[in-house]
Amino acid sequence: MIIIENVVFAYNRKKPLFNGLSLRLEKGNIYGLLGKNGAGKTTLLKIIAGLVFPQSGKCSLNGFESKDRIPEALEDIYILPEEFELPSIKILQYVSLNAPFYTRFDMEKFNNLIEEFQLDPQKKLNQLSYGQKKKFLLAFGLSTNARLMLMDEPTNGLDIPSKSQFRKVIAASMEADQIIIISTHQVRDLQSLIDPVIIMEDGKIIFNRGIEDISHKLLFEPQHKKEAGEKILYAEEVFGGQSAVLLNTSKRETRVDLELLFNAVISQPKAINDVFENPS
Repeated sequence: MIIIENVVFAYNRKKPLFNGLSLRLEKGNIYGLLGKNGAGKTTLLKIIAGLVFPQSGKCSLNGFESKDRIPEALEDIYILPEEFELPSIKILQYVSLNAPFYTRFDMEKFNNLIEEFQLDPQKKLNQLSYGQKKKFLLAFGLSTNARLMLMDEPTNGLDIPSKSQFRKVIAASMEADQIIIISTHQVRDLQSLIDPVIIMEDGKIIFNRGIEDISHKLLFEPQHKKEAGEKILYAEEVFGGQSAVLLNTSKRETRVDLELLFNAVISQPKAINDVFENPS
């Protein structure tokens, strides 16, 4: 479990990025962390991982404060950053040097994953394409069996087949005692994985709901034609009409469109959240 309580953090002390941020994350979930550029997503991942420290408040992971960087806690955290540098060594050499830091590392799992990703274990990391490097880091990260995995834009640089592979291996590898947090703009790539959905704006959590709750409360209509009595919460023009988010008064369910949901929450945060606060 991750507990973030009243965290204050600022790069510029005159304007805190987080000013009393609180959040609780439970095991067994793949959280989607969504937000515009500058909303604070990457900084939040860094605070959770213990890479930057809050000025006040605390972030704890299974009883350990992240800022203390206790080895017992660090061996259970893996972060896949958006930007990275890899050394000019072979894949297997990297594994032999870094796997000992993770006591639950599974070499058989790693071998299966690099075979799935069609990576040559004898190849040097600096000779791989950007997409292949991403696959390698993902394979290594999943093989650590860390209970907390933090991923910042993991599908950037992946081609369409590789994005499908990514979804497949994440779904297959997820364990009941793990927490995975995926920070992304590529919501369509991860539509089938993310649950719950967390949306940030200007350093604040403005939405935090599970997919089941969302589908019960909201309807998503990609080609909507307004009918009498409907309550449209948000709509945007698309080719051939409107794409809309509506209050679900009919008790039917539609597929949650994460991109449309994100736009709706950013545009109408109070209207969307009021739907969940008010009993149906």
